[in-house]
Amino acid sequence: MIDIDLAELRNWFGFGVAGNFAGHLEQAGEAGDFVKVVTEGYAPKGIFPWYAPGRDDFLGEFPLSNDAIVLPEAGESDGPLNLQIEPEVGVACRVVWNGDTVVRLEPFALGAFNDCSIRRPGAPKISYKKNWGPASKGVAPQFFDISDLTPDGPTATMRLVCFLQDGDGEKHAYGVDSPLVGYSYYGEVLLDWIVERLANQKGSADTPLEDVGALMVASGHPRNVLIGIGATRYTPLGESTFLKPGDEAIVRVYDTVTDASSELRQVVSES
Repeated sequence: MIDIDLAELRNWFGFGVAGNFAGHLEQAGEAGDFVKVVTEGYAPKGIFPWYAPGRDDFLGEFPLSNDAIVLPEAGESDGPLNLQIEPEVGVACRVVWNGDTVVRLEPFALGAFNDCSIRRPGAPKISYKKNWGPASKGVAPQFFDISDLTPDGPTATMRLVCFLQDGDGEKHAYGVDSPLVGYSYYGEVLLDWIVERLANQKGSADTPLEDVGALMVASGHPRNVLIGIGATRYTPLGESTFLKPGDEAIVRVYDTVTDASSELRQVVSES
């Protein structure tokens, strides 16, 4: 295991992968956002930013916390604050640049990540649902020290699970306990696809996607990135239950062979 220092993460760029686990977008009510996004086969829908260091807008707010999700302030036009846990695997990668182009992503660690989202129907971009300020995302303080993401490599026996512990102390299955290799795209296939998307995904007004590659360049060619590689499926309770003050979100990546764990526990607090 390796420590993931929040102070160091302030210099990393953060982005996610949309639609990389069959059925999740439909459960989250977001499949309709991608009707004009054309993909091949089982490919994910695209990539989206959630943290761009150095920007002076909401994406420049550092959103990561080890132990809390802070509820956003409600505006008159925001509607209900429907926050939903997004249990994901976070992959830490070194970035290899050639000028303004990312030519390779070199993974060196992975662990539990909560890409917590506000369900805002009609939001113009995915990023509008992802970063509302400090402590709007969760990351485990320790990751597995792993550089080999091949499907038959050391992560082949790892799984991702998510629970919700309510204010009464009752623990409920929130995300379906899933193997990491159950992602639609995983390992080098996923990383190669992300590199291609960083070069060629430009975004448009009629899709929820943005030019993540250009945002990374504007952030000063960051040397490291944290990538949320996609949320897994919800249980029926997870699909229909939003976070309330006093709830505790538990996202865990564990190895079925060694029973080592990288565990994230988060208390939802009122802002």
